[in-house]
Amino acid sequence: MANSVRNDPYKNFNFRVEIDGIAQAGFSECTGLRVEIDVIEYREGGDSSTVRKLPGLSKFGDITLKRGITASKELHEWLDSVSHGVANRKNGFIVLLDDARQPVVRWKFINAFPRKWEGPSLDAKGNDVAIESLTLCCEGLERE
Repeated sequence: MANSVRNDPYKNFNFRVEIDGIAQAGFSECTGLRVEIDVIEYREGGDSSTVRKLPGLSKFGDITLKRGITASKELHEWLDSVSHGVANRKNGFIVLLDDARQPVVRWKFINAFPRKWEGPSLDAKGNDVAIESLTLCCEGLERE
């Protein structure tokens, strides 16, 4: 019998986020890695019973990052510059790590800017970490 190599899937909790010029770590959640391609339906003139489907525009999902609030202001400064009309776009990576914390999959997001920030839910009776959420709008997403 031939030797086979077991190829287990990677775990979803082991990742890091890299953003141009912003040294950040400790994101607890990353969602929205998505590409969607519109479909253009086209009916040819000679054949009225067949509809051809062609690929249309590509759309990229908004990437939402969540993390515990820290003293770092870099992400807020980026958000503030964009909210004051400065088109400060950045590229970055979502990097999936293996059990040894080595990079195994990298998704590059292109021309991103923050479009939404959401603060934590505060509760005097709770003891959870204060989590903030930042949503990035991007023009491209590539798997490297």
